[in-house]
Amino acid sequence: MEDRKIRVAITHGDTNGIGYEVILKAFEDPVMLELCTPIIYGSPKVAAYHRKAMDLQAPFTIINSAEEAREDRLNLLATFDDEVKVELGQSTEESAEAARKAMQRAKEDMQKGLYDVLVMAPVKPNPNPAKDDKALTVMLSDVVRIGLVTAHLPIKEVSQAITVEKIVNKGTIFHTSLKRDFRISNPRLAVLALNPQPGTEEQEIIIPAIEELEKNGIQAFGPYVADEFFGQALYHDFDGVLAMYDDQGVVPFKTLAQEYGVKLKAGITAICTTPDHGPAFDIAGKGIADEMSMRHAIYTAIDMFRHRIEYDEPMAHPLPKLYHEKREDGDKARFAIRAKDQFKKADAPEEK
Repeated sequence: MEDRKIRVAITHGDTNGIGYEVILKAFEDPVMLELCTPIIYGSPKVAAYHRKAMDLQAPFTIINSAEEAREDRLNLLATFDDEVKVELGQSTEESAEAARKAMQRAKEDMQKGLYDVLVMAPVKPNPNPAKDDKALTVMLSDVVRIGLVTAHLPIKEVSQAITVEKIVNKGTIFHTSLKRDFRISNPRLAVLALNPQPGTEEQEIIIPAIEELEKNGIQAFGPYVADEFFGQALYHDFDGVLAMYDDQGVVPFKTLAQEYGVKLKAGITAICTTPDHGPAFDIAGKGIADEMSMRHAIYTAIDMFRHRIEYDEPMAHPLPKLYHEKREDGDKARFAIRAKDQFKKADAPEEK
């Protein structure tokens, strides 16, 4: 990589939400410009409207292409020429379309390699999200990292969507991301149970999936009952937690991540993060939105970019192995009282 600051593309999100507020607030601190070269994909007119409405002290430089981005400046790339009516706090098709146009331009520039990482300001969730088994949604803070095996599904469909293959796939993606994106040499994964009491899914799907992950050299433990796992703060013993569905992971995450939360898509080529909150229409334009999640989404993307370079460089030219590596079984002993023992069939005979 050439000797320059990391280029961070930032899409402006829904123009009637808090996207511009949290972006501009984040860059009111001049230290942010020492960390990266930001390129906001959005609208100069809409950005100026938000800045004036909330008296934000974050001047920006208007550019027409990512190649024009200057260091030590908050660059704003005009992604469309259309007039956009700003109706703060209102979810409109026009504001959602402005978000889509910014995202489309950012994707095009990503394919051209015009920036290094992407951070997305919040948008209203897609009511019909595309299923993507090649990626894993991970929520992270300084307290816990939680990945979701399934997402955006009605509860009644979750048990049918969970398979051994899917859990193994998501667990493998999580393991690789923890090593490559967070530089954790030997990650420990906790896998949550689906049911609060022993059930078919644990016996026939989740436990076999954990065993398969172990065979593949991944330290996976569980299944843990969710309320006991979080209630007893067992997450402190693990580098990542694999939840079976949205609420099982999102609710404890929101409770634990008091100061900030960040979402990322693990398992994809691009580095892409977003604040762990929506466009917050209810507080848009009031000047009270907290920019900490946006700051940390930027920090996380920058750290991931650097970590991948550190991880990939030696992997490209590995040294010959000159010794036999003995597997460390310390963690297995530590977690000897396996969570999956909770889910032994009730009619199983006792050992004598």
